[in-house]
Amino acid sequence: MGMILRGDKQHDIAAWFGENQARIVEVEKGAFGNVTPAPEHELPPRGAPGPKGRRLRGYVRKAIQALDANDPAAARQALVDGLAAYDRNEA
Repeated sequence: MGMILRGDKQHDIAAWFGENQARIVEVEKGAFGNVTPAPEHELPPRGAPGPKGRRLRGYVRKAIQALDANDPAAARQALVDGLAAYDRNEA
């Protein structure tokens, strides 16, 4: 409900939970009773999870390459950058 109230796209919400988009409509219409919305600070970042995950994989690959090159600082930075990109809200 928190994501619905925030204005997230129904297909993005469904993808986050691995559910059919029809389940999101049912939640919105109250088919499962009165659902308390999660507070904003507990919601995942806005946007489709698929592209976010694909980009994050690139950062993880970069971190692994840095670890293989014995550069833990670069590996850590790649992971920090990847997490920041993943957590960015998108339309």
